[in-house]
Amino acid sequence: MNSDALILALAERLGLIVAGAFLLLTITPIHKMRLRQGPSWRSTLLQILFFGAAGILGTYGGNLVSQSVANLRAMAVITGGLFGGPVVGIASGLIAGGHRILIDIGGFSAVPCGLSTMIEGAVAGLLTLYLKERSVDWRWAAGLALGGETLHMGMVLALSHSFTEAVELVRIIAAPMIILNTLGAATFVQVINVVFRYRARQDSVQAQEILDIANSTVSHLRSGLTPESALATARIIHSRVAVGAVAITDETNVLAHIGVGDDHHLAGRPIITEATRTVLETGQPMFLSAKEGIGCGHPNCPFASAIIVPLTKGGSVAGTLKFYGTASKSLDLLLFELGKGLGNLFSTQLELENIQITERMLAHAEIRRLQAQINPHFLFNSLNTITSFCRTSPEKARSLLQDLSSYLRKSLEASRGFVPLSEELDQIRCYLAIEQARFGERIRIDFDVQEGCESWPIPPLIIQPLVENSVRHGILAHENGGEIRVQVRKEGACLHVEVKDDGVGMDQTQVNRLFAKTRLDSRSGGIGVRNCFQRLEQIFGPSYLPQVVSAPGQGTCIDFMLPMPARV
Repeated sequence: MNSDALILALAERLGLIVAGAFLLLTITPIHKMRLRQGPSWRSTLLQILFFGAAGILGTYGGNLVSQSVANLRAMAVITGGLFGGPVVGIASGLIAGGHRILIDIGGFSAVPCGLSTMIEGAVAGLLTLYLKERSVDWRWAAGLALGGETLHMGMVLALSHSFTEAVELVRIIAAPMIILNTLGAATFVQVINVVFRYRARQDSVQAQEILDIANSTVSHLRSGLTPESALATARIIHSRVAVGAVAITDETNVLAHIGVGDDHHLAGRPIITEATRTVLETGQPMFLSAKEGIGCGHPNCPFASAIIVPLTKGGSVAGTLKFYGTASKSLDLLLFELGKGLGNLFSTQLELENIQITERMLAHAEIRRLQAQINPHFLFNSLNTITSFCRTSPEKARSLLQDLSSYLRKSLEASRGFVPLSEELDQIRCYLAIEQARFGERIRIDFDVQEGCESWPIPPLIIQPLVENSVRHGILAHENGGEIRVQVRKEGACLHVEVKDDGVGMDQTQVNRLFAKTRLDSRSGGIGVRNCFQRLEQIFGPSYLPQVVSAPGQGTCIDFMLPMPARV
C-alpha cells in the first residue's frame, strides 16, 4: 500500500472514530465527566478509560504495513492528556501504548511505537501544568501530534532491530500518520470543546429556567407548603415546563395536581402512587421511565413516566414535587436535573419560611419588651401631671385620667402586632391633652393627615414617642415653647410619616446616638426615639430606617416610610 492510499484509508478511520466519540459524548453517561475542573476520582477514571479505549481503537482502526501498523493512536492519548491533565495523559498513554507492545501485530516496531504513544500522552498531560486552560486549544493538539509523530518515526528508525525494514516502513507510513494524527488530534479537541460548550449552554439555560420559575413561585412558597401555595406553584411550573402534569404533595396528601390525570390524581386526597411514598420514605429523587414503576392502580392512568423529587424542611422530607410524562410528552434526564434543581430551591424556601417565622416571633417579643419600657415612662409623666390638677381642678384631673385610661387601653391592645393609623393618632392626642394641660400654650400641634390614611396598619407606638421626644427635648426648652407638625401622606405603596418641630434641635453627635445599636435602657435618654428606629429596622429592614434632619437652634425633622405589611 502506498502513502496516498494509506492517507485515504486512515482518513476514513479518522471520521469513524471522531463520529463514534461524538456519539459517546452526547448520548451516554460519558458526557457527564468533568474535564479540567477539579474532577473526582470517578470522573478521572472514566476519562482514563475513555481515552485509553480510544487509543486502542486507533490501533485496531489502522492498516497493516510491512509488519507494522499505520494507526491513529496518538490523537486519542494527546487529546486525553490535554483535557484530563497529567494523570489521564500518562494513564491513557500506558493503556494504549502497552496494548500496542503486547498485541501480536506488526512485531518488529511494537516497542518504539508503544513507547512513543506513552511519551505523547505524558507530554500532553504534563504540558497542561504550564499551559493551564490554554492547552485545550486545537493548535496545541495539532502541534503535539506533529511533534510526537515525528518523534515516533525517529524512534522506529532508532529502536527497530532491522534498520532496513524500518526505513521502508517509515517511508510509507510517516506522512499519513503525521498528517492524519495531527488533523485527528485537532479535530478530536474541537469536537470535545463543542460538546462541552453546548452542555455549558444547556446548563446555563436550565439554570436560568430554574431561577425564573423560582422567582415566580417564591412569593407563594413564602407562606409555607399549603394547598394554596402548592396550587399556585404547580400552575407556574406546568405553564413553563413541557410535561404532562405537575403535582405537589405533603407527607400524606396531594396538595395540587395540574395537567392530565386530574380525574383520579385529586388534590386534597391521600397519595395513591407507590413511587411517591418511596421518595417520602427514602428522601431520594426518582426517575421512572416505565408506567409500572409509578405504582398508580387506576386502569386508565395516562402517565408513562415520572420524576419525583423530595422537598425537605428542618432536615426531614416534608413533601414531593412531581413531573408526569405521557406518550406525547416524554420525560428525559434534562427534566430530571430541572426537577432536582427546583426541589432544592423550594426546600431552601421552606427552610427560610421557618426562619422568617422565628424572626417574626423574636421581633414581636422585642416589641413587647420595649413597650414595657415605654409605657411606664409615659405613665409616670402622666400621673405627675394629673396629680398637679387633683386639688386645683378635679374636673380637669378627671378628664385627664380618662385620656390616660384610653391611652393605656389602646397600648395594651397593641400586642396584636399592628394597629390602624387612627389609633396611633388617638394615642398622640391623649398624650398631648395631658402635656398641654401642664404646659398650656407652650405646646402647639398641627395634624396634617391625608384622607384615606387612617386605616393604614402600622406598628404600635411608632409615632407617639417621636412626638413625646419633640415635646420634652425640643420645644419645651424654649421659653415660649413651639409647634409640632405631624404630616402623613401616601406615596406609592408606602405611607410617608413626618414629625417636625421648631425646637432647639440637635448636633450631629446627638443624631448619631439615636441610631446606636446599644442595649436600650429605660433610664437612658432618647429611649423612645431609639426604640422606634430599632423596631422599624427589625420589622421592615434597614432600608426603612428614618431620616433625621436637625441642627442646633433649627429644630428637628424625622421622616420615614411604612410599607403595607404582607400579613397583618
